[in-house]
Amino acid sequence: MPRPLDSPLVSIVTPCLNAARFIDETIQSVLGQDYPAIEYLVMDGGSRDGTLDILRRYQGQLEWRSEPDGGQADAVNRGFTLTRGEIFAFLNADDTYLRGAVSRVVEAFARNPGAAVIYGDAWHMDEKGRRIARYPVEPFQPDGLERRCIICQPAAFMRRQAFAECGGLNAGLRFALDYDLWIRMAPRGLVKIDAELAQARLHPAAKTVGQTGAAIAETIGVLRRHYGYAPFNWIYGYAHHRLTGQPLASARPRMSMASAGSALALGLGYNWRHPIRFYRDVLASAKEGIAWAGQS
Repeated sequence: MPRPLDSPLVSIVTPCLNAARFIDETIQSVLGQDYPAIEYLVMDGGSRDGTLDILRRYQGQLEWRSEPDGGQADAVNRGFTLTRGEIFAFLNADDTYLRGAVSRVVEAFARNPGAAVIYGDAWHMDEKGRRIARYPVEPFQPDGLERRCIICQPAAFMRRQAFAECGGLNAGLRFALDYDLWIRMAPRGLVKIDAELAQARLHPAAKTVGQTGAAIAETIGVLRRHYGYAPFNWIYGYAHHRLTGQPLASARPRMSMASAGSALALGLGYNWRHPIRFYRDVLASAKEGIAWAGQS
């Protein structure tokens, strides 16, 4: 469909590997958008589970390639070089957009010409697409990313130039690649809009669910590289998961003296250069945890 002159092209890349279980729903959520100028590319890493059969059904409605890659970040980066849109996003093969998401984002970029990233609200959903809980999205604050990832990746869109200037995704990361990107994009302008844009699926095969410990450890490493400090809330989550096995993708870690003791030891090792900051961080995290426990 020819696009109106005032409708910037939006490029969406879906990286996937053996994604037959959910990718049809992901594709439908993109093709079902009401925005007239979408370029959709699926970058398959060599699936053998029926994913390619699904992609062939959509021939003419999207573009796709299937070849070995270096993982999720590498697939997105290579997909980016094959697209042309002024606005860029990547949507994993188990997540979905909500109706009207792209139109709302394009309107938001028009209202915020200085923004490099526009992001909105989102939901966690289960294997059957049922909503579990709201993703804890927050309005951007200069120091907001130092303690938590306040952006839901499928609910975020970027200006093409900003993504390119940041060097794209760090292909050496497996879990915290989006968090790392938001930190690098932050100086260019991150803007939250009050609109529900996407749903992130939680299921046993999802990396952050099945490999929670490795995901948190990588996140701690990203935060230390960018800020020179490992926040206690992440250290506590890592220690608590190692001790209890509690899944943390959509739930806060439970309060535990054993986990707190382990986190204190780990945190002092990580942050030995910042003992006062760490002490204050522990107290603030404890107060936050107690307040949350009282509300739940």
